Amino acid sequence: MPSDTPLHIEVAYTEPGKQRLLAFQVASGTTARQAVLQSALPTEFPHVDFAAAPIGIFGKKVKDSTPLRAGDRVEVYRALLIDPKENRRRKAAAKQKKEAT
Repeated sequence: MPSDTPLHIEVAYTEPGKQRLLAFQVASGTTARQAVLQSALPTEFPHVDFAAAPIGIFGKKVKDSTPLRAGDRVEVYRALLIDPKENRRRKAAAKQKKEAT
C-alpha cells in the first residue's frame, strides 16, 4: 500500500451515560496515540487526559507507538474506580445480608 494512502479508522471512548465512536481518516504511519489526539475526543471530553490514558485496538491493550492499519478501532480506556475483586466481595456480602433478613 502506498504510504500516502489515508487509513479509515475509528476511535472510541465511553463514560457512564455517554459514548462516542468517531470514524475518520488518518495518514498512513499514524500511531494509535496520534489518532486519539487527532480525534475530536479531547474537545468533547476536556476533563480526560487523552495523552496518558491507556489505549487499545479491538480490546487488546497496545503501546502508544503502535502503527495503525486500515479498519482499526482505537479504544481509550478509563481507570477502574474500584477493584473488581473488592466489588464482588461487597455484592456477595450485601446479598448474604439481604438473604439473612
